[in-house]
Order: sequence, then structure tokens, then C-alpha cells
Amino acid sequence: MTVRMTPLELMTKLISFPTVSRDTNLPLVDWVEDYLSDHGITAHRYYHPDQPKAALFAHAGPQVEGAVVLSGHTDVVPVDGQPWDTDPFVVTEKDGKYFGRGTCDMKGFDALAIWALVEAHHAAKPMQIALSFDEEIGCLGAPPMIEAMHGVVPKGGPVIVGEPSMMRAVTGHKGGQGFDTHVVGFEVHSSLLPQGVSAILEGAKIIDFANHRNAENMAAEPSPLAAMFDPPFTTWHVGQVQGGTAHNITAKDCRFSMDVRAVPGDDTVALKEAYLAHVAKIEQGMKATHPEARVDIETRFDVPPLRPEDNGAAEGLVRAITGDNGTHVVSYGTEAGQFQAAGYSAVVCGPGDIAQAHQPNEFITVAQFKAGHAFMKDLVARLT
Repeated sequence: MTVRMTPLELMTKLISFPTVSRDTNLPLVDWVEDYLSDHGITAHRYYHPDQPKAALFAHAGPQVEGAVVLSGHTDVVPVDGQPWDTDPFVVTEKDGKYFGRGTCDMKGFDALAIWALVEAHHAAKPMQIALSFDEEIGCLGAPPMIEAMHGVVPKGGPVIVGEPSMMRAVTGHKGGQGFDTHVVGFEVHSSLLPQGVSAILEGAKIIDFANHRNAENMAAEPSPLAAMFDPPFTTWHVGQVQGGTAHNITAKDCRFSMDVRAVPGDDTVALKEAYLAHVAKIEQGMKATHPEARVDIETRFDVPPLRPEDNGAAEGLVRAITGDNGTHVVSYGTEAGQFQAAGYSAVVCGPGDIAQAHQPNEFITVAQFKAGHAFMKDLVARLT
């Protein structure tokens, strides 16, 4: 008889694969697929078109529509330069906590989801799992995975995205967009400044867009939906800037990403158009000085917000199991908004505290992991 691994054994195995976003996740996917196959569950893959990565999805139990979908991601953030006290890719139990990269975000949930899928299969109850890649660099892997699921497995029903929420039902989150911006100037000696185009000085004008927008949004009266968030408005941000050649030469290049986190209800298309219009205005002035000057824009990520649903099936299911009747929204993005945009009812609920995500000595408490296990047991029992 094929051995059914415990959630802790599954988490320990998953964390042993160093699936940092810049690297492959195929060894982990191979192992999960083999483990599910050993239990009679057929898994399917969506491969990244250019990199050695794959998403994995599977349907257990009767081939019927409406199965609960457990959604997680397989990638983790790097540990480079972080002062870890233990091996980040070995689960270490200490002081009531499980330490390891991904214990909290989010291989702890992935392990619980795999455990629940196997249990559902042996109980002949329908359930699905969807494990993506590249979530940590902009939720890039979920949309093509969701599309690949159509017609391969029955259409799923409520989606539970297991990002760490302390097992609370998170029903809304902000959306996010990132615009890689490359300002191309024209080099001259800085003593001849008016004859050149400084990519850095022009880039500063573009970056100032964020200051003006943030000030306007902060001063405006938030909508009832926006008021649920902290902060209760859409924010613009630039975290890094690179550029320049020498202190006495007008900069040829300036690169940065303009990122926006939008509250549900804000028109994300209009937000992008406003930024592009501002860039076009700056670019026009640059070209007036030298026609070779320009600004190139590439959308790095585009994550839709998660909107609270009226009588949402996913929310109702999670609340019925957890007993949580509170209102919870977060300002970071997840793949839940992408499932919702694809027509699913979605909610965020998983074990662990988001404050531990990405940190050195990342951990999930034993109590939270057990709470996640209890949730999965109840979920499988409720399936019909």
C-alpha cells in the first residue's frame, strides 16, 4: 500500500527543493507529480515557455465540475545575504516553530493542500490543486496555468488561495502593476548641459509623478471600499534607480520601475494610461532637445485586485469552517485576484503570519500548521 505522508513530512520534502524564483522548480514538480501518481491521481503541467519551470494542477475524485480548488505557489524568495541560524532548506522545529524558507510563504500550505487532495481522492470526493511558479516576481505563472486548466480538468468551483492569513478569511486585496521604465538621454559634457539630455534629470521628472499622485490620493476622501485598506488609497512607488556614466556627463540611461498598488474600485487601465501620458509629455520635451532621446516602457507585472464578493462561495466555505466572521483585507497582491478575474469565486486563507514571509529565519508556528491541518480535515469532510 502506498504510504500517505503526513503534512509535516510533505512540507519537509517540499522545502528541501530550493525553488528560488530565479531557478528551476522542475525537481519539486517531478516529485509532487510522482507522489500524486502513486495515489492514483493524474497531474498535469503548464510549462514556462522560456525557462525550466512548470505549474502543476490536478483533479481528484469524481470528474465533476465545482470542485474546491486549493491554490498555492511553488517558488520562494532568495536567502542570499540573510542571517539564518539554521539551514533554510531543512525544516527545523524549535520553540514551537517550524523554521525554513517557505514554511510560511507558502510551502506549508502547499503541503496541506497535497495532503488534502490525497485524502479527497481516497474518499472519492472532488477536489483540485493548482501550484504555480513565479508568484514572487509578480504573480506571473498563475494566469497561463488557469487558462491551461480549462478543458483539461473539470471547471473548479470555490478557490482558496493559501497565502498566510492566520487562517482568517481575506476577501479583498489591492491590485498591482509594475512598469519598467528606461529613460534614454543624450550624452554631452555637463558644462554643455543644455545641448544634452540627462536621462537622470528627466527620469526624476517622471518619478515625481508618484509624489503628486500620492499626495492627491492621500488628500481625497476614500470610497467605502478603499477605506477598508491601510493605507486607504492607491499608492505609487519607485524602489530602485540605476543610471549615469560619470559625474560630469549628462546621463545616457536611467532605469527604474514605477509600481502602483491599486485599491479595488480604481480603474487600473486608467491608472496605466495616466502614467503613460505623463511619460509621453516628458519624452516630448526630451526629443525637442535631441530626437534620439526617448523613454521605453514595459509592463513587468499586472495583478488584478481581489474584490469582496456578495455571498461569495469561497468566502462562505472558509467562514463555515473557521468560524471567522471578521472583515479582512490586505494591501499586497495574490493570485486570488487572478482566479477571480477568470470567473472563479476566490478567497485568501492560509496558516502563518505574513510578517514572517521573506524574512531570515522564516517560520510558521506549530499551532498555525496544526490549525491548517484541522481546516483541511474539515474541508475534506464537507466535500460531497
